[in-house]
Amino acid sequence: MNWSEVWAPMVPLSVLLYKKSQPRFLTPVIVYLFLALVINLAGDLIDALKQYLPYWLQSNNPLYNIHSIIRFICFSYFFAVLPYTSSGRLKFVITAVSVLVILINFSFIENFGNPSHLSGNLLAAEAYLLLIYCMHYYLSKLKNEDDDVSRGADFWVVTGLAIYVVINFFVFLFYVPMLDQNIRLAINIWYLHNVAYIVLCIFITKAFYEPARYQYSI
Repeated sequence: MNWSEVWAPMVPLSVLLYKKSQPRFLTPVIVYLFLALVINLAGDLIDALKQYLPYWLQSNNPLYNIHSIIRFICFSYFFAVLPYTSSGRLKFVITAVSVLVILINFSFIENFGNPSHLSGNLLAAEAYLLLIYCMHYYLSKLKNEDDDVSRGADFWVVTGLAIYVVINFFVFLFYVPMLDQNIRLAINIWYLHNVAYIVLCIFITKAFYEPARYQYSI
């Protein structure tokens, strides 16, 4: 489980070895998987080998902050190119809010490179904004009276992402306070995040097996 953030994205990436033909709107998701694999591998290697590394390189917490920003950018782009989910006003509001949150948080509240803990505010804000995207997707499907909502790669990606952010919003929100109060509880709670991340990757894997209903160009 400690290395699940490494092997979980390898599951959908391995499927791509023999199912290379994927709809173009999945390109941001595929890019995310490659970047997540690199970042998570680097983070786990730092954690495993930190006793051999210089002090300034012994913490992998900044990598979680970088991962959060990359995940938000990739999935925001994914939603932007999906049919029924390209509301210009929604994209503008979420983009503006995300930039504002990042600037305020790391200017006045938290240190981006804090070696002691990751940015719970950043990860919680990311989860909340991605959940808005997911809810907008489902509402758009209902509004357009899609007779087969559960069919298609887009549904499985969004559903996996929705499960991930719903579970982890509260994990991210209270993780830093838990570190200060009960570090053992915080470590155990993070396993919940890892399980949710595995679920996300399994749902993305399922998406790669689905027939493409849209071939929108990015």
